[in-house]
Amino acid sequence: MKDTVSVAVEIGGQTITIETGLLARQAAGATTVTLGETIMFCAVTNTDKPREGIDFFPLQVEYREKYYAAGRFPGGFFKREARPSEKEILTARIIDRPIRPLFPDGYINDVQVNSMVLSADGVNDPDVLGVNAASAALHISDIPFMGPIGAVRVGRVAGQLVINPTHAQRAQSDLDLVYAGTRERFLMMEGAADEISEAEFLAAMKCAHAEVVKIIDAQIQLRRLLNKADKVVVDGEPDKDQMAFLRATAGDSLSRALLIAGKHDREVAIKTIKAALQTETLEKFPRLTASHFFTLFDNFEIELVRRNVLEHGKRIDGRGSNDIRKLAAQLSIIPRAHGSAVFNRGETQALGTVTLGTKQDAQSLDAIAGGEKQKSFLLHYNFPPYSVGEVGRLGSTGRREIGHGALAERSLRPIIPTDYPYTVRVVSDIMGSNGSSSMASVCVGSLALMDAGIPIKGAVAGVSVGLFSNKEESQYVMVTDIIGSEDHCGDMDFKVAGTAKGITGFQVDLKLRGLTWEIVEQALTRAREGRMQILGFMHDVIATPRAELSQYAPRIFTLQIPVDKIGGLIGPGGKNIRRITEISGAQIDIADDGTISIFAANGESMEIAKREVQMVVAEAVEGQLYEGTVTGIKEFGCFVEILPGKDGLCHISELAEQRIRSVEDVCHIGDKMWVKCIGVDDRGRVKLSRREAMRDLDQKRQQEEVK
Repeated sequence: MKDTVSVAVEIGGQTITIETGLLARQAAGATTVTLGETIMFCAVTNTDKPREGIDFFPLQVEYREKYYAAGRFPGGFFKREARPSEKEILTARIIDRPIRPLFPDGYINDVQVNSMVLSADGVNDPDVLGVNAASAALHISDIPFMGPIGAVRVGRVAGQLVINPTHAQRAQSDLDLVYAGTRERFLMMEGAADEISEAEFLAAMKCAHAEVVKIIDAQIQLRRLLNKADKVVVDGEPDKDQMAFLRATAGDSLSRALLIAGKHDREVAIKTIKAALQTETLEKFPRLTASHFFTLFDNFEIELVRRNVLEHGKRIDGRGSNDIRKLAAQLSIIPRAHGSAVFNRGETQALGTVTLGTKQDAQSLDAIAGGEKQKSFLLHYNFPPYSVGEVGRLGSTGRREIGHGALAERSLRPIIPTDYPYTVRVVSDIMGSNGSSSMASVCVGSLALMDAGIPIKGAVAGVSVGLFSNKEESQYVMVTDIIGSEDHCGDMDFKVAGTAKGITGFQVDLKLRGLTWEIVEQALTRAREGRMQILGFMHDVIATPRAELSQYAPRIFTLQIPVDKIGGLIGPGGKNIRRITEISGAQIDIADDGTISIFAANGESMEIAKREVQMVVAEAVEGQLYEGTVTGIKEFGCFVEILPGKDGLCHISELAEQRIRSVEDVCHIGDKMWVKCIGVDDRGRVKLSRREAMRDLDQKRQQEEVK
């Protein structure tokens, strides 16, 4: 077997090893990337010829976590890995976004990137290793790829930046940044932060970039060790004669149509021009196929949109470069939801709802790579076809929906109090879409949380910043709050969400092969300006969270009991806790530290549960009267249960004022009986007196009769 070739590089004080030659030799390129005992494998393949009849680049990126990597069996009946989890889908998207812009224009061969976790040490997350493994596999292959790239994660613990933090460090971090770049430029970022400032965020990215350069140099070294020449990749160009014909035939009419403000009217006009132009173009160039025409027309449309912006300062819908679309919002529109809102930004509309649940409603996580085991804040995003006026396929949640929901969830999660006793679910249903529906989900989610009365740290808004540049990148225009066509025709979708204090969530998609730091800094400034404008509008809708929860929301009461009382509350085989939940209808969660959380649908249920719990954990108090149940009879007295699971002895001499011959002259097992606690010894044994209880009750009745 051929010897392996490997390179090692120190990143953030840890060694990362990139290796090839052992596995998947028939792939176009295959590598493993190792950090600690976490090993990420990636194999890339491509077809020899372009796929016919398409007008897009068919890149497929997969990421899978194998249970054997952690020495575990998969769950379920079939005992094998099934469809990808959300974690796997989100990681595949992280790998996809930075590599996709680096394939040459016009390249439409099928490319598959298959990533798989071979070993998971539970300490290091393999997601960023997946980006590096994919880049290395593509770089050593003959597939045209304008890399390599590198990726790291950045955390901040106690104010200090940490490169590739462990899961334990991430739990203490106020920043979770996944950063990818080329050797010279910023390429991709994704993650969340606890209201970090733009300046601190930029510093974290620059710190990450310095480490990325080392990873890139290691990949270049790996290719050279394989005795392969450095790659030279050039872009394909549209046919000059065909493009000239499109410009001469429909340049003016399409340019005007692209400036129609309304989405529907604009699409109708473009569709009409496209149909007529297709007929004329195919007559002029008989060998041109319909799919090639669609690619040609797409290039033509993008060219005109860019020209309108760069040369004439005209955005598609007529706004200025800094202008936010018209905003509208409404609260409390779903009566039974615990909080709800509708948020409109132009033609993009999101319906947000909030549901409060118990800790048992939290989502359990089973990622073999480690990390958090449970989520008590969830955000789900739905994008139905009617939101864009289309008939589309209905089925399981798509990768785009999972990705957009995760971005909105990350953006809102930092404002939820860490000790909030409820599980919170936010659902964003997109009712209309024309760009930035993920950022609309952030806004509507924030409004719905406040409508629900959840004491969030502050309102959160999100906005997307776009970019148009010429081919040489010597001229560019930045635009705020991009619509769908600007996303398609532009170079960048730079999403940032946050509060007035700082950034909470972020994600960037690029069509360019990287950004300069000057553009990144300007984009962060633009995003903050737009965010503050939207936050001002949201403040006018609702300034602070409502003081009361919805009448339909479950109520919660929290109390603390000594840890040594937990067993008594649960009871043998769970007897006590089952009894309380059955008679009250409430749900009771017991934490290891003695925190008791009671969830109830109404006040009566809550009062019963509170009373029963307090009785179970209560201690007998000297001088207190109790109505107990006789649980045992002896010659010397009887045992009376005065509190759940708590018995005391009533001596025969304390059963009555006069002397009695037998305990059973006064009571039998199961009888209810009033007793008074007359003492508790140093071993916790309780002494009871029926005689004194009767005397106290008689005295109380006499006092009431006098009144």
